[in-house]
Amino acid sequence: MQDLIKKMFEAGVHYGYSKASRHPSAQNYVFGNKDGVEIIDLEKTSQLLEEAKEFVSKLATQKKQLLFVSSKPEAREAIRDAAERIDQPYISGRWVGGIFTNFDQIKRRLSKLEDLKRKREKGELAKYTKKEQLLISREIEDLEARFGGIADMRELPGAIFVIDPKHERIAVAEANKRNIPVVSLMNTDCDSSYVDYPIYGNDAARPSIAFFVEEIASAYRDTAKKS
Repeated sequence: MQDLIKKMFEAGVHYGYSKASRHPSAQNYVFGNKDGVEIIDLEKTSQLLEEAKEFVSKLATQKKQLLFVSSKPEAREAIRDAAERIDQPYISGRWVGGIFTNFDQIKRRLSKLEDLKRKREKGELAKYTKKEQLLISREIEDLEARFGGIADMRELPGAIFVIDPKHERIAVAEANKRNIPVVSLMNTDCDSSYVDYPIYGNDAARPSIAFFVEEIASAYRDTAKKS
């Protein structure tokens, strides 16, 4: 555990926000205060991380998908790269309302994207005028930007991994409504009551985000390889 805590410290995981920004649910995870910034208790964070990884491992054993979610600029690259590496769905941009609560409609959009890409690859769009082909290409680009990361998600995921549930409150609310477990990296300003597996840590700095994304992705990948 000490090695894990050292790695978290080096990644700046321990930096919280000011006491004035702290949500009451985070109180037990604050170690102290330095220069007006609250310091997160990394021993407790390590325990929360292990619980989250254990859950993610079970998810992989059950062959259920883990959806990675964050629209924060600091997290987009990390979650996209990690999700692609372990062949899991992701949303690294704005959450489109209804992805969970209106999934049947979303599946139709995904099917349309798949169909248009297939026709383009087979050269079947050549029969259209140049203007029509341009409009179709733009539609493919728009669908890719919105749904490209979940193109292979044919059913609701087994869980979602979110960076900053306060920032991704719509995604978390939809997951709660559909009883989809939420695993989340969250700072001291977040409410943990909407999260099944909270992990308190710095959710704004790239090194901290990258650390937790890799930990969660590795837990899923390592178990999936054994299954």
